[in-house]
Amino acid sequence: MNINLIGVPINYGCDREGAQYGPSKLRENNIVELIKKFGHTVYDLGDIHIPKISPKEKYNDHEKMKYLNPIAEICNNLSQQVYCSLNAGYLPFVMGGDHSLGIGSIAGASKYFKELAVIWIDAHGDINTYETSPSGNIHGMPLAASMNIGHHTLTNIYYSGQKVKPENVYILGGRDIDAGEFDLAEELNLNIYTMNTVRQRGLDNILKEIVEKIKFSNVDGVHLSFDIDVLDKSIVPGTGTAVKDGFNLEEGKKVFTKFLGEGFITSMDFVELNPLLDEDDERTVTASIEMLEHIFRLIS
Repeated sequence: MNINLIGVPINYGCDREGAQYGPSKLRENNIVELIKKFGHTVYDLGDIHIPKISPKEKYNDHEKMKYLNPIAEICNNLSQQVYCSLNAGYLPFVMGGDHSLGIGSIAGASKYFKELAVIWIDAHGDINTYETSPSGNIHGMPLAASMNIGHHTLTNIYYSGQKVKPENVYILGGRDIDAGEFDLAEELNLNIYTMNTVRQRGLDNILKEIVEKIKFSNVDGVHLSFDIDVLDKSIVPGTGTAVKDGFNLEEGKKVFTKFLGEGFITSMDFVELNPLLDEDDERTVTASIEMLEHIFRLIS
């Protein structure tokens, strides 16, 4: 597989120090060599430029959303990188940074494909808007913006309007979802599989259902966005919003075994590693590298 590695060292979406060091930490742990180990051709395209903005200026662009215009600029630039990678026949693999970058990666993929599906693997729904968000942090809004819901600055990243239809969105692993997000999910009849649903019905059954829905739809591209906080907080303490009762490592691997085994994943995000919050034994970094090794072993 031809792979373009794209770093997005952003923390404006989570408004917390540390997420911006995720890409450099993965490079320090030899992610490029890890990818090459499995026979892939990889080009590290470096990092998307992140403008320096003072925390005092976080509400300069909107009274309820933090760092709105800088995030939009970053996501526009990322969109172009993702789109150009796909045009060149390379799988864009985006390293975060916080999950606000998902607006950009989805926009770039959506411009390339006629009908995009998105698999959003996250402890959170990320379908807030500035009207429902309790924090004003844009990393809780990217999936809503991609469905053309929310502020126009975010919904019009790269090109105007909807990037993914609600029926082509699959949220897996949620267990810290805001009331406004549940309301929106019900209104749009979203494919949302919370951890309670996973435990009740079984992970294998859920994965099978998602695959069948995607394969029987008319999508021609699938973007998979993986937030490490979908794993249990005991495994990944080094993430901005760690939550208990998540997937264990073997379950996380099973998710990738199923989806990557189908051969339909066309672009990916790997986000929310925060080295500053990790334990002394760097267990989050270790778990991330173990997950990445599994991912690149399966990609073909």
